[in-house]
Amino acid sequence: MKKIHKYLFLSLMVTAACNPFELDEIVDPNNPSVQSVASNATKNQLQFLLTGLESRHRGYVGNVTQAWNTFGREIWYLNGSDPRFQTDWLGQNGRVPDAAYFGFGATGGGSYATPYQAIKQAQVLIDAAANTTVVSAAERSAISGFAKTIMGYQFMIPANFVYQNGIRIDIADPLNPGPYVTYDAALDHIADLLDAGLADLNAAGNGNFPFKLTAGWTGFNTIETLKQVNRGIAARLHLYREDWQGALDAVNASFINETGDLNAGPAHPYGAPPDAFNPLFYVANASVSTIIVVHPSVLDDATPGDKRVTDKFLLRTTPVTISTDAGPLTGTHQDKRWTANTSSIPFIRNEELILIKAEALAQLGSAQNLTDAETAINVIRNAALIGNYSGAVTKDALIDEILYQRRYSLWAEPWGHRWIDARRYDRLDEIPTSYDNGAIFTQFPHPQSDLNWDAYTGN
Repeated sequence: MKKIHKYLFLSLMVTAACNPFELDEIVDPNNPSVQSVASNATKNQLQFLLTGLESRHRGYVGNVTQAWNTFGREIWYLNGSDPRFQTDWLGQNGRVPDAAYFGFGATGGGSYATPYQAIKQAQVLIDAAANTTVVSAAERSAISGFAKTIMGYQFMIPANFVYQNGIRIDIADPLNPGPYVTYDAALDHIADLLDAGLADLNAAGNGNFPFKLTAGWTGFNTIETLKQVNRGIAARLHLYREDWQGALDAVNASFINETGDLNAGPAHPYGAPPDAFNPLFYVANASVSTIIVVHPSVLDDATPGDKRVTDKFLLRTTPVTISTDAGPLTGTHQDKRWTANTSSIPFIRNEELILIKAEALAQLGSAQNLTDAETAINVIRNAALIGNYSGAVTKDALIDEILYQRRYSLWAEPWGHRWIDARRYDRLDEIPTSYDNGAIFTQFPHPQSDLNWDAYTGN
């Protein structure tokens, strides 16, 4: 009997220790909390955050490429499943952007909310590296410099989307974001952020970046080359700020190489599942009703023999035609830049840097600057097999030429260069609408979710 009581007692003890009504805390490995890396993050956790930042860094590509390049009439994004990709994005029949416009939703989608998610991811990475002892001071600086470089790039996306409506730059507290600041103030903030990123990279020493970057950074995964990428992004920014000397200084400190590969530059990588496919790839001559096609004006305005036309545009065996409110749209040429659905997409290239240099020099305007701008233009023209520039060597004439060359060199890149270029030179009225009977947008309003937040908080 004593033995039975002994076993019964032990059984009760075990039962008490394993209370079925007491749940252990379970951490979802697919959705870890920010608090889990806020202090004492491991090197593996820092690596996960870094790779996650790279993933978020490419989140804008599909939306910005399809929409912004439509706004600038570099492309038409023909979509037989939903006519609003034509009617709304082309501004047909008086359509104008609102706070929940089609293709962007109440959050602004890839043109607004997605960049802010990347910015937040970068800040989490910076904070995690700052609050752990597993990295050296140099490694911490390298992480911070990389993250701030990406933040600077990403802030430019919503800034150019809503333009003079302004963006929020103080987002440290997601429950209490700061007020909107003007476009110019936003660009100044981005310049400061990129400069801070450069300072951090300078403090990181030399050699390879201390964590693993994806294949998109091949050739740009050392501290020195990351500084060059940072300056390339800063050079693009300084064009928007109309800081021509700043643009020239930055581009000269970038990876620019006037005798090198024009396609050189860091890229967004893509791959087979569980990775994501290249969102801009379409099978050549596929029988489809959803596809990016070359805008007819790009074909009409091309210089005969331009190699960029043959390299980038594929004449389809069967055109794609989509009906719209204002008549049918027919695409005769599709994008042929991507050889596979796993092709990487560059986000800044040597070719753009050379054109930035040409523009900055032309705007600075001295006789020597104009001559040097012409030299840079000829690098681009000769690579395109259209020969040297033969026009007037004046500031206005060279700017006209540079903007023309940017249309073909930077065609349909994930930035909407022509839309932004036409706006910053007050030439939106030069973008043709006769092919689609649409309108050209200047900017977008703040997304409804942002407006709702301010209404909720009483700001």
